[in-house]
Amino acid sequence: MKNLFLSVIILLLIGSACKEKQVVNQDDIDKQLILNYLEENNITAESTASGLFYVIKESGNERHPTDTSTITVSYAGRLLNNQPFDQGSFFTHPLQNLIAGWQQGLPLIGEGGKITLYIPSSLGYGNQSTPNIPANSVLIFDISLHYFTD
Repeated sequence: MKNLFLSVIILLLIGSACKEKQVVNQDDIDKQLILNYLEENNITAESTASGLFYVIKESGNERHPTDTSTITVSYAGRLLNNQPFDQGSFFTHPLQNLIAGWQQGLPLIGEGGKITLYIPSSLGYGNQSTPNIPANSVLIFDISLHYFTD
């Protein structure tokens, strides 16, 4: 009986050692969620190396903001289930103090431009929740860049 018990323990240890551990990466999850959303809604988007997806609706003029610009925008934010969580008109703020998704996305358009950003959680609020945004949420923003100052 003792040998049987020992054999079972050894088999369990060998079996558990042979199994590959699968590490779940939030960036991979977010990318797949964004790709599914884009496909389900028949949207063709570009992407950056950081995982930001975007659709330029209007390119605007040749002047593009930089990370040191103070931007003035109108925007609407929603989750992947299309639940709105925020909006603003003629919102003015230093770009460098906003979420990374905005910092990377807004320089893609010029003044007068319009863009939709599909922001993975790592470029948004990460694993922190806010009153209207659950932790690890992919964010969608429709943004009109009115103007900016350097």
